[in-house]
Amino acid sequence: MRFKRFFDVTVSVAVLVLLSPLFVPVLIAVAYFHGRPVFFTQERVGRYGQPFHILKLRSMTDERDEHGNLLPDDQRMTTFGSILRKSSLDELPALINVIKGDMSLVGPRPLLNDYHDLYTPDQYRRHDIRGGITGLAQVKGRNSLSWEEKFAYDIEYIDNMSFWLDLKIMWWTVFKVAASEGIAQEGVATAERFEGSRRPARRRLRI
Repeated sequence: MRFKRFFDVTVSVAVLVLLSPLFVPVLIAVAYFHGRPVFFTQERVGRYGQPFHILKLRSMTDERDEHGNLLPDDQRMTTFGSILRKSSLDELPALINVIKGDMSLVGPRPLLNDYHDLYTPDQYRRHDIRGGITGLAQVKGRNSLSWEEKFAYDIEYIDNMSFWLDLKIMWWTVFKVAASEGIAQEGVATAERFEGSRRPARRRLRI
């Protein structure tokens, strides 16, 4: 685990330094198309169930209806926002979360605190480790998977954690991002909310 943490910090710092020339034009574009602030923050649940605020680049506007309520995601998602999500550039600020110790490069995707009471005991094991920017569920289908499938892959990762598995997942992630696979669930702009499992996610999935 200590080596995993060392690897996370080293790679995150290196990527931020290497891509720093790209940040300025991207931040300007986000401010132009989506307004300010350019960063999107949201409370997520990390290791041991501790909340933290994840950082992302905004991929949607703040457009609201006549009652002041935010419009649905698909109406607020811009063309530029879709490009950010397909390229995963919106995830780059999460490297700061990795450096701070909120997250890891690889692990179960940190989810909303609203889901806390909806997990089965087996699914809640996803909080035994730091959540990741990418993970086994992301390279196996991302948002095209059902919630039960995502959680099953999360637990499969925890049960088989290794440095080599992390390297394989990071390698697979490059190809998944290049192919823009699994960006959203069918019929929605991102992913449907988790409403609780219909069955325990205990079945083993092939890595």
